[in-house]
Amino acid sequence: MAARKGCTPSQLALAWVHHQGSDVCPIPGTTKIENLNQNIGALSVKLTPEEMAELESYASTDDVRGDRYPQAMANTTWQNSETPPYNVMSYSIFIWSVEC
Repeated sequence: MAARKGCTPSQLALAWVHHQGSDVCPIPGTTKIENLNQNIGALSVKLTPEEMAELESYASTDDVRGDRYPQAMANTTWQNSETPPYNVMSYSIFIWSVEC
């Protein structure tokens, strides 16, 4: 499909994420200007509902099996951490910035 659309596979993947809705924004990591320019080019890739359905048919979520993380790492995820509530963290950062 990337060849049909005249874009790279990476641009197609970013375009697919971008087309998921206004509350979803791809944040690709890059360290090279040429890759950044390619990532920006993904914004010009327009996908029709039919193309979105075709892309989604390539990897059905029904095919996903198993846990997201290996069991050895399960206790290190955010769900199992003891991170303080956001309002406590914001207050601590504010106090720190005022003192500096």
